[in-house]
Amino acid sequence: MPDVLTTPGPLSPAYNRVLLKLSGEAFGPGGKGGGISLDETLTIATQLKRVVEKKVELAIVVGGGNLLRGAQFSAKSSAIKPATADSMGMLATVMNALALQDTLESLDIPTRVMSAIAMDEVCEPFIRRRAVRHLSKGLVVILAGGTGNPFVTTDTAAALRGVELGADVLMKATRVDGVYSDDPEKNPHAERYDRLTYQKVIDARLKVMDLSAFDLCQKAKLKILVFDYKMDRAIERAVSGLPIGTLVSHE
Repeated sequence: MPDVLTTPGPLSPAYNRVLLKLSGEAFGPGGKGGGISLDETLTIATQLKRVVEKKVELAIVVGGGNLLRGAQFSAKSSAIKPATADSMGMLATVMNALALQDTLESLDIPTRVMSAIAMDEVCEPFIRRRAVRHLSKGLVVILAGGTGNPFVTTDTAAALRGVELGADVLMKATRVDGVYSDDPEKNPHAERYDRLTYQKVIDARLKVMDLSAFDLCQKAKLKILVFDYKMDRAIERAVSGLPIGTLVSHE
């Protein structure tokens, strides 16, 4: 697949409402961990601006791995309990959400940050009907705090919010350009799939999302698109329905 978008002219959206899942690493220097990079955040926001200008309703679930992962305290010798560590990770997602909010608004894109953890001084609580109203008014809704519960991944939070908000597709933006038959870094002969059915993912035991998240999407028939957000105009291409990454659906 080429790294540069070659289709001339403006692109029309293929989806009306999109749930985009951004890992915390997307905000870190070089697209990795180690804090919040203003340059990386601006690069993401610039892509999102082009999407919003196409009148796409956009909700974003952000991770917090660039700041803190609950798993780093998972050793039995750690004095910090796993539930506490997960709560700390959820707070990290709020920091990324606020950084993305201000960056988007510096580009004249109105936003709302909604958190599953109550912190009224800095963001709104997540209320489904209110989130839907924000989307219908053209605001980007940035969803932080995961589900508000420990032991639940941001993949599951993204699937849950995608179903709740009636998204047309859940887009999982990663540093991998799709779903493979095996780990492409370990197996150079691993096959990359363009399209998959839910049943094929189950039968082949492919790694798309964690099982809870995948089960939610399958039951709701919510499409999943896994793609590399680092490719040229990747998010815009994904929203426009052009070939990119791997699309998982019931068909």
